[in-house]
Amino acid sequence: MVTARADIVGSLLRPRELLESRERYAAGGLSTAEFKRTEDRAVEQAIGLQERAGLPIVTDGEMRRESFQSQMVEAVEGFGEHDMDAWLWGEWHGDEAVGEKRTERPQTLGVVGKLRRRRHLSIEEFVYARGRTDRTVKVTLPSPSMYANLWSPELSARAYPTLDLFLEDVAQILREEVEELARLGAEYIQLDAPHYPLLLDPKTRAFYERLGWDLDRWLSRGIELDNYVIGDHSDVTFSFHLCRGNQGSRWLVSGSYEPLAGRIFGGINAQRLMLEYDDKRSGDFGPLSHVPDDKVAVLGLVTTKTPRRETKEELEARLLEASRFVPLERLALSPQCGFATSIVGNALSVEDEEYKLRTIVETAEQVWG
Repeated sequence: MVTARADIVGSLLRPRELLESRERYAAGGLSTAEFKRTEDRAVEQAIGLQERAGLPIVTDGEMRRESFQSQMVEAVEGFGEHDMDAWLWGEWHGDEAVGEKRTERPQTLGVVGKLRRRRHLSIEEFVYARGRTDRTVKVTLPSPSMYANLWSPELSARAYPTLDLFLEDVAQILREEVEELARLGAEYIQLDAPHYPLLLDPKTRAFYERLGWDLDRWLSRGIELDNYVIGDHSDVTFSFHLCRGNQGSRWLVSGSYEPLAGRIFGGINAQRLMLEYDDKRSGDFGPLSHVPDDKVAVLGLVTTKTPRRETKEELEARLLEASRFVPLERLALSPQCGFATSIVGNALSVEDEEYKLRTIVETAEQVWG
């Protein structure tokens, strides 16, 4: 099982070469082979950065993805029209450097046909990354109920009369993905589940409730689907990432985990809880009292939204504060979220990114040895 004290959530800033190649490829100006070579180089750079920082856990930086959740619509038939706004809609909040931003939900967004997998979502990512490092490779997958965003009563009813039926098929595809990853030797898989903290926001909760599920059902049926995806794999460690939105250094919601913690922390069959605690809007550490004795709380104390450089001393102090609720032996340290949950990326440099990851590793060594 994964026991690392220094962890990473997933995405890293995309290199300019990759962003430009993605545009050229979409416009037909680059062959698939040429584009894949650019992706490969970006993955190798991402792994190299994490290794230089000293991380025992690495990802491929999600270099092959448009967004942390986009591989579903890229690999599976049945989804209708979509563009970047499918992943970016909402009322985004930011500090003075980036400001506020509102993106409307596309009216044409919605599953329109029965889901059929054309290819695996993440196998290419895992196999390529594993061949480029001797560190443990983490693979990130979306929580199935997050895709409720892509079900519409108006557009989807012929294919899926209810949200439940749609999400059952999504969960089946993700369960099969986990099974194949486990068969290929994956040791560490993460489910990304930002939609649960989004339920803390009244407007977002109202949107989800209009789809037919109230808050109680999201916290029961949603977790049931997550556990179905996780399945029973004794050789695989699972983490569960709960953030509050992360695009272009902005966020969607603020607030404590307390209204959700009792149901989610104990209900999810993951060994590691990846929790966002990088600033005051995250609330205090009180909800950690809900973390069961058989789980590790990986605290996202290092922000990925700004270039502010945390110190080992301040991170150690916050870990000691958190240990009032969870013993140090069941804590670990990570960034608060990805550095680029879509190709948009956050407002900091690659040098800032590497500094933050190295500081996480050095703090973990200082605290736990």
